[in-house]
Amino acid sequence: MKKIDKLLITSFIGPFVVSFGIALFVLIMQFLWLYIDEIAGKGVSIFIMMELIGYLSISTFPLALPIAILIASVMVMGNLAERYELSSMKSAGVPLIRIMRGLIISAAAIGFFSYLCSDFIIPIANLEFKTRLTDIRRQKPALALEKGIFNEDFRQFVIRIGDKESDGETISNVMIEDQTNAGRVKFNKIMADSGQMFTTENRRFFVMNLFNGTQYQEPGTVGDRKNDKYPFIRTNFGSWTKVWDMKEFEMVSSDKDRFAGNRSFLSMNQLRANIDSLQQVMESGKQAIADDLLLNLKRQPVKPRAPTINRDSLERVRQIRQQAEAKAKGIKSAVLRKQEMEAANAKPVRKLQVEQAPLNKPLGEYGSFLETFPQADRAKLMKDGFLRARSGISSVETRKAQIENRRTEYVKTGYELYIKYSFALVCFIFLFIGAPMGAIIRKGGFGYPILVSIIFFVTFIMLTIMCRKLAESYIMTPFWAAMVPCLTLIPVGAFLTRKAMNDSQMFSTDRLDRFLRRMRERFNKQKAAEPA
Repeated sequence: MKKIDKLLITSFIGPFVVSFGIALFVLIMQFLWLYIDEIAGKGVSIFIMMELIGYLSISTFPLALPIAILIASVMVMGNLAERYELSSMKSAGVPLIRIMRGLIISAAAIGFFSYLCSDFIIPIANLEFKTRLTDIRRQKPALALEKGIFNEDFRQFVIRIGDKESDGETISNVMIEDQTNAGRVKFNKIMADSGQMFTTENRRFFVMNLFNGTQYQEPGTVGDRKNDKYPFIRTNFGSWTKVWDMKEFEMVSSDKDRFAGNRSFLSMNQLRANIDSLQQVMESGKQAIADDLLLNLKRQPVKPRAPTINRDSLERVRQIRQQAEAKAKGIKSAVLRKQEMEAANAKPVRKLQVEQAPLNKPLGEYGSFLETFPQADRAKLMKDGFLRARSGISSVETRKAQIENRRTEYVKTGYELYIKYSFALVCFIFLFIGAPMGAIIRKGGFGYPILVSIIFFVTFIMLTIMCRKLAESYIMTPFWAAMVPCLTLIPVGAFLTRKAMNDSQMFSTDRLDRFLRRMRERFNKQKAAEPA
């Protein structure tokens, strides 16, 4: 390793560690304030709090590492430029990229470490943090019996203490309402003048000894004996002891498998497997919709209706046949003549016809698709079609909602995968923004470097949030939503590096100075030409 590389790396380590610590502290406090209301008052030990903060700090590594690189690179190059060491190196013929080689190797190593953390360490830390936070949420608040306050921490017991001595054990004016036998006892209250409360050495039980008190009880009604009357019971006692089990105040560990399916708890290989499975589920859902639509379009054949027989028409036909036979034999009677007259005046007999389907003719001659079916079957077909359409629409909407949920999960899972690469890549990109900025502004320390770093880091975070929203709105793919912030900063880094290599100012004001000078000269000439 060359001396110049050793100088840059040793100068980079100190500011990087300090910047990383500051960024980590700010990010931890930002996330910790979201859960402080759920943690406070639960009697959580300092070791559990340290464990919780440790898991939370590991999960914030991908955010803290880029800003630490940005601040440290600006500070290192700014210090070198401020002490003219950077100018001396360039005068000796050492280009800026060669000077930054040690920083480039360090940034690449930090980016690789960020990738490893995102793939292996952070999913485990997120799972442990979620499990421990759930345990704290489920835990009851720490036992705290304050004077003048009704305490309901103990199950089915309400305790009130009138006064408590400085030793924390001697109490007076104690009231306890027992609700354990709410069905059989309407009222059960204990009043005592004084007492003593303490926990056992192993903190397994909480004991309360009361002295000189009275217990009031009013029995309740049981079963059908609601009209029976029971006496009000009052019992005086000199000493009364109650022991509570403290097990319900202990923290119980949750099962980690119930949280294992969350996106933030999965490695990159698991995320890729989830993406493939979600894509297959969406494709199968779309195919199922198509199959359902094709199945509903297949109309079941309509069975032909049996011919309807009119009995009156058959009777008339029989009478006509009898008349024909009588005429043939030459037998004519008054009755037959009367029947002939009735038959002659009767309406013509319609021939029995079995209702047939419409004749086959070109489709253009039909007014609607419904006319291609028999008249008697149209109402049934309309009702059946309406039911089938409503069922098909309901099925399609259900499957569409399922596909939409899978699509949302697919986008979020894909973004969770590609953002890990994005945070690792931005560590390398920020070096080519911070180092040239330090060489250009020529200021070290924590003043200008932090100001410049915050501007670029906030820009990166805003782009990340905006692209994530665009991905969730299906405007961008998860890959491009994760990579666009990095791709946006690459031209900025290239521009700043080129400016620093050429020792040019970031923004030249020569043209503005020349324009202002011309305007000033023209104004002076016009003023001199005016008559006095």
